[in-house]
Amino acid sequence: MTSGAAEVLRLLTVTGETLAVAESLTGGLVAAEIASVPGASKAFRGSVTAYATDVKRDVLGVEGTLLAERGAVDPQVAAQMAAGVRRLLGADWGIATTGVAGPEPQDGQPVGTVYVAVDGPFETVFGEPGGEKVVSLRLNGDRTEIRMESVRSVLALLLEELAGEQTGNERAQDTERNGGT
Repeated sequence: MTSGAAEVLRLLTVTGETLAVAESLTGGLVAAEIASVPGASKAFRGSVTAYATDVKRDVLGVEGTLLAERGAVDPQVAAQMAAGVRRLLGADWGIATTGVAGPEPQDGQPVGTVYVAVDGPFETVFGEPGGEKVVSLRLNGDRTEIRMESVRSVLALLLEELAGEQTGNERAQDTERNGGT
């Protein structure tokens, strides 16, 4: 599975940007996948495995009222985890996973409910900071399969954002080279 992690790290290294990871259901698998790539230290700042709800709140800064009202398996929790780890570790990009790998439902959510998030230096079409992106997943399989697909999915989401950002920068550079504004 390291091809996704390798491509993420290649793009981050090209742009001189860094990454931090916050994990719940994946329990360190995302960080391990990234760290398995030679040269990962050029872009990978570190990770927080926030398995317990109080760690999400106290370390990553997820709002306590959100956790109390909705539980840890929630798209806003994923978004706040990604933003929190990005801030905590001083990275350009933060990614996060939260969900239910099983075998039992959690917080009223069925097994296979997963949220992956990325927080980074997005810009909207108006040039304003855009914040984070969250994807909701409904995964099938056993605990191991759900956790591994969550790793693949969060890396794919980040890769999509990094590739889009690089494409946008390349277009801007082409416009400048060709005399445009």
